[in-house]
Amino acid sequence: MKDTFKHQGMRQQLVEILVKKGIKDQNVLAAIGKIPRHLFMDSGFIDHAYQDKAFPIGADQTISQPYTVAFQSELMQIKPGDKVLEIGTGSGYQTAVLLELGAKVFSIERQKELFKKASKFLPKLGYRAKKLIFGDGYKGLVEEAPFKSIIVTAGAPFVPNPLLAQLEIGGRLVIPVGDAVQTMTLFIRKGPKEFEKHELGEFRFVPLLEDKN
Repeated sequence: MKDTFKHQGMRQQLVEILVKKGIKDQNVLAAIGKIPRHLFMDSGFIDHAYQDKAFPIGADQTISQPYTVAFQSELMQIKPGDKVLEIGTGSGYQTAVLLELGAKVFSIERQKELFKKASKFLPKLGYRAKKLIFGDGYKGLVEEAPFKSIIVTAGAPFVPNPLLAQLEIGGRLVIPVGDAVQTMTLFIRKGPKEFEKHELGEFRFVPLLEDKN
């Protein structure tokens, strides 16, 4: 598990690309500049780790494009100590970004293989989520609710009501909604039954898996 000067240099170049693409949040940029993304990928992908691209990580899932990670993270407006729910741990890279931003992270992963891998790997890098859970993200995590923000890292055909219900007042849900192509959608909870909705452009994600059992 090496993180060399070369890797650090490549990360800074990636940060510069993200700035050019419009990412402004300095804390998000600092997190992406710090986290060794190449360690979250198979060694064969090292050369691709700091390109602004998504890559396969096994179990038909991907590690999201850095711009997407930065875009979603920026929308969440995380302050240190915020209680955050992540739906789709995946490689754990987005989880690491949230932890780097000072969030208390609860993360749910539906794929056993990825859940096991991230559970072992994140602590090795010094990243400790409050809880990593193997389960169905559509249901959220009612026993830990409410959350300051919720991030969904896979394409959702619809917005799961439990996730909206588990936001605190003033809380933010960032979710890509759609089938083949998703619209990045931000919901801000204004009251018990009142939500403000913003649609923020098209993205492509792997689908959010629902527990069929």
